[in-house]
Amino acid sequence: MKILLVEDDKQTADYIAKGLREHGHVVDHADNGRDGLYLATGEKYDVLIVDRMLPQMDGLSLVKAARASGMKAPVLFLTTMGGVDDRVAGLEAGGDDYLTKPFAFAELRARIGALSRRPPIVATTSLVVGDLEMDLLARTVTRAGKRIELLAQEFKVLEYLLRHAGEVVTRTMLLEKVWDFHFDPKTNIVETHISRLRSKIDKGFDKPLLHTIRGAGYVIRAPD
Repeated sequence: MKILLVEDDKQTADYIAKGLREHGHVVDHADNGRDGLYLATGEKYDVLIVDRMLPQMDGLSLVKAARASGMKAPVLFLTTMGGVDDRVAGLEAGGDDYLTKPFAFAELRARIGALSRRPPIVATTSLVVGDLEMDLLARTVTRAGKRIELLAQEFKVLEYLLRHAGEVVTRTMLLEKVWDFHFDPKTNIVETHISRLRSKIDKGFDKPLLHTIRGAGYVIRAPD
């Protein structure tokens, strides 16, 4: 495998690179975030190993920028930051796994092997439920071929629902993922947008797609 290691601690980097090369892997090394991003977006790698605390650009920013540029390789964060919030932040930034220092090299090898066996990420350009289709590239929505005009936040709500089609999506999930609220703002912003969405995607059609699950949340699903 071809592996990119982004680690600013020379002793740790030498230890990891030497061990991986002894097991037949090709290892490129960057000791700062900017060089790591340059390599991650300019070369093709099977796995990235990225430290969180890096000079010039931190690991989270590196992975976010690489993902935004279309980089699909799995990412293993390797860091001393082992709190629950730290791990969640790493995964939400685009990481696929998270290993804290100090670590056993055997476990590092096992995690790299597991990541390499995952199927490649396939970029999704459209989301479809029944006769409703969202084109993520053109940022358009149609139902039965009819164009539906949505405001920016309405589009985000619908996109989240479509990505979780058939699953119940709670009000809290929408507040966190669409509006980035990690507290209850005590407003009816979610209910208002759901009502607008329902009138736009279901009005005039025989079978509704967007449903309210009383006491739980909302679900979008194809008609039976």
